Amino acid sequence: MATKKSGGKSTADKVKDAINEKVVEPARKAGEAMRESGAKAAKNGATISTRLIDQAEVNAKEAFAAMRAAAGAKDLTEVMKIQGDYLRDQGARAMHQAREISELIVQFGKEAVAPLKGKD
Repeated sequence: MATKKSGGKSTADKVKDAINEKVVEPARKAGEAMRESGAKAAKNGATISTRLIDQAEVNAKEAFAAMRAAAGAKDLTEVMKIQGDYLRDQGARAMHQAREISELIVQFGKEAVAPLKGKD
């Protein structure tokens, strides 16, 4: 039988409280933080995937526009100009798109880790 001090908690109750405070509660909080972090990572992964599809769509439209322009060109010089303009614009677009995705990854990484650090 657990011993009781007058008006106090039994030793068993004190041990139980200590285990809850030092082990159970921190483990519960860590589990919740990991669940929240995982949910954010999944949501953010879908956002990045959608953004990549949007970028591919823009790139395809620009490529077809350049091909249409080249098909309607009057001579080889005009085709070369259209191709050069397209390649220059596509290079700038690719850099912008890569920067955009990188920024999203950094932002989402911070958001996904925040629950594990105890921040919202």
